[in-house]
Parts: sequence; C-alpha cells; structure tokens
Amino acid sequence: MIQFKLRSKARVWLAVLAGILVLIAVNVSIYQREQLLQHGRFVLLELAPVDPRSLMQGDYMALRFEVANQAFPNSTWRRANNHENLSAMASDGAIVVRLDQHQVGRFQRIAKPQEILAANEVLMRYRIRNDQVKFATNAFFFEEGQAQLYEKARYGGFRVSANGDMLLHSMHAADYTLLKKQADE
Repeated sequence: MIQFKLRSKARVWLAVLAGILVLIAVNVSIYQREQLLQHGRFVLLELAPVDPRSLMQGDYMALRFEVANQAFPNSTWRRANNHENLSAMASDGAIVVRLDQHQVGRFQRIAKPQEILAANEVLMRYRIRNDQVKFATNAFFFEEGQAQLYEKARYGGFRVSANGDMLLHSMHAADYTLLKKQADE
C-alpha cells in the first residue's frame, strides 16, 4: 500500500512538472514572438493573386507572395527542382531579398549558409508545403465585415529577425499605407 502511494505521488509530481515545463516553453515562445514584433526588421512583400475568401473558416485572405514566384519561377516546387540552381536545395531554406526605398523586398538569391548580407538585404526563411513556397503564413484572418478594406491589400508587412524568422505584421495598400480595421459606427 505504501509503495502504491509513493508511485501515485510520483506520478502527480511528474504531471505537475511536465505542466510547468509546457507553460514555460509556451511563455518563452510568446516572449520571442513579441520581441520579434517589437524589434524585427520591417519588410513588405508584394502579394500574388489568390482566392481570398473561405466561408467555412470565416473571413480571411489566402496569401501568396511575389518573391516566391521570383525565387522559384516555375509554379510548383516539384517543377522548380529541375531548375539548375535549385538542384541541391532542401524543401525548407532561406532567400535573400533586397529592400527598396519603401521597404519592399525583391528576390536576390537563394541564401547560402553563413552568408554575409549587405545593409539593404534581409534573410527570409521559406517552407515548401504541398508543392507551394510559403513565407511565415499562408493566410491573414480578419473580422467579419472587413473584407472590403482588405481587398485593397497589395503588400504583407512582416517583422523579420536576423536569422530569417518572420511574422506577418500587417497588410498594406498599393501606396504602402497600412490598412487598419474600420471603427464600428
């Protein structure tokens, strides 16, 4: 009976410890993302056309970015692998973009390990999922009734860390202005 109580107490303590470790990991991740939003380099990526709405998931914009088309000129990853410069690439990696005067990133090259970047260049990580190149996210969700505002979006605003991690920060119009939620009347 004593041995059973010890095992039971050990299991409870192990469960409590595991819960604490999970909470610590989640909070560290949240803190890192908040730091990226506050201190990351601001970069605009031009949007590429895609169907913007889903009735099942609510109002959102499905996102694709022009730099993906520039980096991988063929429409799918599988076809892009036939391109001579991409044969050694993994399905996840990074590109280098050059920023113009409006902070719009234009594809320059596939990043090499430990590459030194110029002052106006930024490293951006990508992932290949379902034969499509994705940067940070492939959707921007917004409140119901705001679709007309976000139909004007031409750029996604990102915060980017030095190692290429990115978070979608905002949506911007063709004149680079921030698209903000319209106040309720």
